[in-house]
Amino acid sequence: MESYVFIVLGLVSFSVLLVSTRSFVIDFQGIGLSAFSGVRGGVHLVASFFSQTVLSIQELASLRREYAELTDRITRYEQLERNAAEIRQENNRLREQLGFSETLVYRHVPAELIGRDPDNLFSALVINKGKYHGLANNMPVIAFQNGIQALVGKIVQAGQFESLVMPLYDTSSYVSSRLSDSRYEGIVEGQGSSDMPLIMRFIRKRARDEISFGDLITSSGIGGVFPPGITIGRVSEIHYEEYETSMEVELEPAIDFSRLEYVFVIETEKKNEAGWEGDG
Repeated sequence: MESYVFIVLGLVSFSVLLVSTRSFVIDFQGIGLSAFSGVRGGVHLVASFFSQTVLSIQELASLRREYAELTDRITRYEQLERNAAEIRQENNRLREQLGFSETLVYRHVPAELIGRDPDNLFSALVINKGKYHGLANNMPVIAFQNGIQALVGKIVQAGQFESLVMPLYDTSSYVSSRLSDSRYEGIVEGQGSSDMPLIMRFIRKRARDEISFGDLITSSGIGGVFPPGITIGRVSEIHYEEYETSMEVELEPAIDFSRLEYVFVIETEKKNEAGWEGDG
């Protein structure tokens, strides 16, 4: 019995010594603190990772918005720059047309090409002036292009505010013409397309030795529709046959109809110092 009491007392003493002595071999408090510190460090790392990930996503979204805004702003600036360049070019073209208008010796009405009518009998060009502006059928139409005053065609239908113009290249177009150097006359006709050359027919056959490539052809004024001296084009091909009594030439029109924008509808009366011929 005494031995059992001794054993119990020994165990109790050992337990008290184990709990109260900090310098004992096994430091349970230190072990617990270390383990908790490791867990706390891991939790901190995980929390930091997710926090940085969220911030990175937010920053990426913000950068994308800023990039989209900058891209849109650059696009607007480029559009403004293009518009400004187009306005400058348009001003230059209008200034050029105004300068030409001031040199014209004929009564004239400036007009703008606003459409083309491929289904029309004359493949007509549509301009934005009509009877209200003083236009009438058969009035000649000219243009100023590449520094040259050249014939475009004539009005075939004058509406109140718009008119149809039959261009030189139409198959129904006929213009009394003259070779500027040799002075031989003929009739210029169209072949139905602005991509095809004009044809000057009924030239005296003896003119073949006096005609050269590049010779200028102008309106002769015969017939009263077109005034004399308006440029039509230049000789590009010469055709003649020995058995024929006349010859013909092909010519490239002076007007590039694909780039035509502004025209002048003219009357055949000319300016004089007192005003206009025929004003009485």
